[in-house]
Amino acid sequence: MKTSDWMKFLDFQNRRHGKALFRVAELANATGHAPHALNVELGRLASKGAIARYATGVYGLPGRATPEELVTVLDNGAYITGAYALNRQNLITQASSEIVCFTNRRHNRSRARTTPFGKIVFVRVASNIYRKPAEGALAPPEQAFCDFVRLTQRQGLDPSTIVTFRGLNTLSKSRLSAVLKRYPLTVLRKANQLLGI
Repeated sequence: MKTSDWMKFLDFQNRRHGKALFRVAELANATGHAPHALNVELGRLASKGAIARYATGVYGLPGRATPEELVTVLDNGAYITGAYALNRQNLITQASSEIVCFTNRRHNRSRARTTPFGKIVFVRVASNIYRKPAEGALAPPEQAFCDFVRLTQRQGLDPSTIVTFRGLNTLSKSRLSAVLKRYPLTVLRKANQLLGI
């Protein structure tokens, strides 16, 4: 396929089906190319800037995908949480240097992946803490807050020395209380301290 044909095909898939990311196997099935030959062609297209390589074996049009979509393609059981989610929801002022995702699966090859969005780190957590949001791949504010406190405590850090919180009074007390029941007592204590309770 010509470069313009590839761009038209991917643009059509994005507009018609809302699909921004494709695995090599999907593209091979759609185009009828052998996967090995397709890899060479995709490498050529990526070097021209016609398409973007978002992760190993994952391609799409440049600038069309979001971190949430990429996380779902890499691990459909994972969700984004912690500092990245808090920043997206305007609860901390600092932008995170990595996107932390909680998952219920083991990542054998690499739990940290370098992507155009930065480093994505998959953290396998206990079943009582893991709760994939009903919609999307971004943890709700209350859950992201508790996950961030848990992550920093596991690293031996104090969350209040790492980031500047703002708007914590907008968190739902009832949802926060329900979420905190799943965490160790140390997380509850630190969360209450940060909330001024």
